[in-house]
Amino acid sequence: MRRTARAVRIAAPVVLAGTLLAGCGGSSSGGARTDMNMQQAAERADGMLDATLGAVVPEVRWAHDTWTSGSCTVTRRRTVTTVISEQRRGAFLGVVERFWKKSGYEITGVTQDREMPSVFARTPDGFEFDLTVGHKGQAFFDVTTPCVQKSEVADPVAKPNGPAYPYGQIPTPDVRSDFWSAATPLPSPSS
Repeated sequence: MRRTARAVRIAAPVVLAGTLLAGCGGSSSGGARTDMNMQQAAERADGMLDATLGAVVPEVRWAHDTWTSGSCTVTRRRTVTTVISEQRRGAFLGVVERFWKKSGYEITGVTQDREMPSVFARTPDGFEFDLTVGHKGQAFFDVTTPCVQKSEVADPVAKPNGPAYPYGQIPTPDVRSDFWSAATPLPSPSS
């Protein structure tokens, strides 16, 4: 189960990148945005991840996950190592969804699965964002850039707020939060 979920999580951005590349005319320059290159787009994606995770209160622990680049797109990933309990997953996704809407992102899809919910968004300038909760309540953030000018892409510079795991070796959630890991639902606002 865990291996399958991981394979799907890794394969999905590749399929998405292929779809985005098709919109670029299949070349590194045809149809690509000319106002930024892949490094600049990756930095913008990193900033969007910083802002989104910064909007989550109380804070969750996260680490950089494997990032990829195609011929004209980049996908940046962060994995949350704080346990998000089944009872708090809706609240977690709600915080992120409200932040994205406030930031002017269009919500393009929501999966209301009890164990593995997700939410998808697009920025006005074509960045695709998703948050998926997976095995054992682990949350995964991915941002894929629009097709831009080809360039070299450096590793992210933001420091994780926990251990810096080698790419692809992030453990299942191992950090407990009094709030996000709690096994009780949030009280209703009228309580």
